Amino acid sequence: LLYSGSISAFSTSAKVKKNTGLFSARAELEDLASELNPIVNYFDPLKLADESFWSLDNEATIGFLRQAEVKHGRVAMAAFVGYCVQSNFHWTVPMSLDGSPWPSIDLSPEAQWDALPDEAKW
Repeated sequence: LLYSGSISAFSTSAKVKKNTGLFSARAELEDLASELNPIVNYFDPLKLADESFWSLDNEATIGFLRQAEVKHGRVAMAAFVGYCVQSNFHWTVPMSLDGSPWPSIDLSPEAQWDALPDEAKW
């Protein structure tokens, strides 16, 4: 009786959905959309879920688009971290061979970019 309350913490919930593998990728998108955001539901204004890219079937196209979305989200998160870090720290060595220093960390990131010489930007 002492452990009967803690045993229920390790049991599975009753709302477990079993994927039988019969769902198409489009049906899975619609199901996830209504589950994750019941107000908007499924929203695909460009009809990308109906297209097939590079002579792939629709399932592969949806898989490609989902993978691309995750990849670009990760790139955006890394870019944001880089944006925050570069505005607060800089290397101790000179920025270029002529000995010019890095822009001051007291400047905003936009002002730091403007302070870079054109040769360093491109």
